[in-house]
Amino acid sequence: MTAAAKPETLGFQTEAKQILHLMIHSLYSNKEIFLRELISNASDACDKRRFEALKDPALLEEAGEPEIRVSVDEEQGSVTIADNGIGMSREEVIENLGTIAKSGTAKFLESLSGDQKKDAKLIGQFGVGFYSSFIVADSVVVETRRAGLGEDAAVRWTCEGEEHYTLEPVTRPEPGTSVTLHLKEDEKEFANGWRLRSIIKKYSDHIGVPILMEKPAGGEEESKDAEWETVNDATALWTRPRSEISDDDYKAFYQHIAHDFRDPLAWSHNHVEGKLEYTSLVYIPSEAPFDLYQREAPRGLKLYVQRTFIMDDAEQFLPLYLRFVKGVVDSNDLPLNVSREILQNNQAVESIRNALTKRVLDMLDKMARDKPEDYAGFWEQFGSVLKEGMAEDFANRDRIAGLLRFSSTQEKDGGRKISLKDYLDRMQPGQDKIYYLIADSYSAATSSPYLEVFRKKGVEVLLLTDRIDEWLMSHLTEFEGKALQNVAKGELDLGELGDDKAEAAKEEEDKSGEAAGLVDKLKEILGERVADVRVSRRLTDSPACLVVGEQELGVQMRRILEAAGQAVPESRPTLEINPGHPLMARLADSEDSQENLAWLVYDQAVLAAGDQLENPAQFVQRLNKLLVDRGD
Repeated sequence: MTAAAKPETLGFQTEAKQILHLMIHSLYSNKEIFLRELISNASDACDKRRFEALKDPALLEEAGEPEIRVSVDEEQGSVTIADNGIGMSREEVIENLGTIAKSGTAKFLESLSGDQKKDAKLIGQFGVGFYSSFIVADSVVVETRRAGLGEDAAVRWTCEGEEHYTLEPVTRPEPGTSVTLHLKEDEKEFANGWRLRSIIKKYSDHIGVPILMEKPAGGEEESKDAEWETVNDATALWTRPRSEISDDDYKAFYQHIAHDFRDPLAWSHNHVEGKLEYTSLVYIPSEAPFDLYQREAPRGLKLYVQRTFIMDDAEQFLPLYLRFVKGVVDSNDLPLNVSREILQNNQAVESIRNALTKRVLDMLDKMARDKPEDYAGFWEQFGSVLKEGMAEDFANRDRIAGLLRFSSTQEKDGGRKISLKDYLDRMQPGQDKIYYLIADSYSAATSSPYLEVFRKKGVEVLLLTDRIDEWLMSHLTEFEGKALQNVAKGELDLGELGDDKAEAAKEEEDKSGEAAGLVDKLKEILGERVADVRVSRRLTDSPACLVVGEQELGVQMRRILEAAGQAVPESRPTLEINPGHPLMARLADSEDSQENLAWLVYDQAVLAAGDQLENPAQFVQRLNKLLVDRGD
C-alpha cells in the first residue's frame, strides 16, 4: 500500500460526537429502528441512481436493477445492509458520515426528553438515521463506491463509536454501499434472519425497491452460492388500487416516507385521469416537525414521473402554508428530464398544485366536520401555519377562514374550538359585526378592560393570542358578509346592540358635566402623550383604557416589526376614561396628587393594553408616593 493509500484518521464534527455518545450510552425501547433507517437510506440511494441514469444510462447498466440485500452472520454477530444505489465518493463520505450539522442536530439534542421511548422516535425526524446503527452496534463499517467512478475509487469508513473514524481506499467491483454492523454482545438477537425479516415486513414492506435475504437453509448446510428471495412487497403503494390497501398499509407507508413513528391523522389517495394523469397520496401528520416554522427548510412531496424517482422535496406542488403535508405525487405528464426550472414554469405543475391544495383543504374540512377532536389536535399543532394561507392563497381564502379556530369569551377552558361559522350562529339579534380581541395570552385577554361592555350586554368576543394574529386579521376583514372588528381599536359603535336613548343622554351629561372638566384636565397633564381623551363607551369597571385608530398598528404587530429591525411609525393612542370609577372621582377632587394620579391612570392603561412602560421605575415611584399619601 502506498503512502497515499494508507488509512486516514479523521475527527467528527462536534455535534456528531454528541449524537454518537447518545446512541452508545443511552438505551432505547425501540432498538429495531436502526434497520428501518438503514433500509430507507439504501432505498433513497437506489432512487437517486435511477434518476441520474436518465442522463447517463450507463449508470443503470453498470449495476443492473436496483435492489437491497440484508445478510446475517450469526457466528460473527454482524448484520450487513447492501445496495447497488448511487454510492458515495470519498468527499461525500466525509460530508455525509463525518458531519451532520445540516440535519438540525442541535435542535434534536434540545428535544430529548429523557423518555427513552419518545427519544427513539425522534431519530428519523432529524436526519440522524445512520447514527441509529450505534444503538445496537459497537463498530460500523461502510464500504461504498459512487456509480460512474472506477473500481479503485471505493472507500471504506470505519468507526467504533469514538471521537474519530478512519477512511481508506478499497477496491469494489459494483457501485453502491454496504453497511456492516458488528453487534454488541447484548444485541445479538438481531443476528437472526427471522428476526430481521419480521422487522422488514413491519417497517419496510412498501418500499419500491426489492429487499432480498438469503433463503433459509432448511436444516442442511448452506451452499456457497446462496439463494436470495424478496422479503418485502416491493410494489410502490400508491400504484395499487385503494381497495387492495388496508389502513395499516397506509400508516406504514406514511411512517416510511415521513420518518415518523406516529400514525397520520388523515390521508387521501387519488388517481386522476383526463387532461392530466397523475396519482397522489398525501398525509396530514399528527404532530408538527421541529422545523415547521423555518420557512426555508426542505419541504414538499416526493416526486415521481412514470414511477421514476425525481426528487425528495418537490415544493412546487403545495403552497408554503401547507408545508406540513407529506406524501407522493406520480405524474405521467411531466418530462423525464424534469428539473426545478421546468417544474416552476410547467402548466401541468400549476394544475396539479391547485388540485392538491383543494384536496388537502377537503381533507381538513372533512376532519373538522366528522372528527372534531382530531381537528382540535391538528389545530394545536398546525393552526398557526394554516393562518399564513389567508395572505398567501387568495383563491382559497374563504375556505381557509372557515377552518380557523379561536378561543372565545363563551368558552371557559381556553380551548380554541370556535369557528367563525359557530360565532355567526350564536350572534345576538341586531348584531352586525364579529368582535375580537388580540392579547398576549388567554388570561390577559379574559381580564382585559376592553371586554367590559360586551360582558354586560352578553355579546361573544373572539380571543386571539397567537403572535401572528394581528397580521392575520389584517387579511381577514369579513366573513359571510359580516365585518370583523377589533374591540381595542377605534371608537366603539355597537349599533343596534346599544341602548341609544340612555347612551345619548349619558353622553350629553358627560359633555356638560364634571366629566368634561376631567377630560380637559387629563388632556392638559398628558399633553402630547395622547392624541385625545374622551369618555369611554367600553368601560364599566376599569378607570381607563388606551385605544388606537382603526388603521394603526396594534401592540402585537409593532413588536413583530421591531423584532425584525423594521421602522415602526409613531402612534399616539386615545385615552378613554370611565368617569364613574372611584379613581376618577378622586382624581377630579384631588389637587395635590392630581398629576401623579393622571399619570398612574395612563400607565395602568398602557399595561392593560399589553404594552410596556417607557419608565417602569417612575411608575413605581408615583405609585409608592400615592400609597404613602393615602396612608397619611
